[in-house]
Amino acid sequence: MNFRRVPFDHPDAVKLNDEVQAEYHERYGDGGDATELDPSDFQAPNGTYLIAYDEADRPVATGGWRRQDANDEGNEDGDAELKRMYVVADMRGRGLARRMLAALEEDARAAGRARMVLETGTKQPEAIALYESCGYEPCVKFGYYRFHEDSRCFAKGL
Repeated sequence: MNFRRVPFDHPDAVKLNDEVQAEYHERYGDGGDATELDPSDFQAPNGTYLIAYDEADRPVATGGWRRQDANDEGNEDGDAELKRMYVVADMRGRGLARRMLAALEEDARAAGRARMVLETGTKQPEAIALYESCGYEPCVKFGYYRFHEDSRCFAKGL
């Protein structure tokens, strides 16, 4: 597996983002994640975006983090917010999400971020299981979906 830093608006990132949005819509019936994201959110030193490519140079997983500090949506100073974690269906169950998460945590730590935070939902039990198995604990809800009943927020010190 080859992990590459790419811009959030890279064609492969757009393709995989469209796939994850379709999956969100299938699970929640709401058109996908409405959180506003800008490509500049994932540019160093304020974040990064990674794509994992397989041996045939096919993009098979994504993930990124963006800098967050204390704001009116519940973030704290030093936060790195995890966004767009996704593994294509035929590559799931191989530890790829865990490897992506570790790479993003290391990058955020190197950028001086104090904790990684994320928001997921009750209709993504496999995501919740992954995060909990990697040391994430429930935290005060933050972000766009902080008032939604299905929203679950987690944090891990870096």
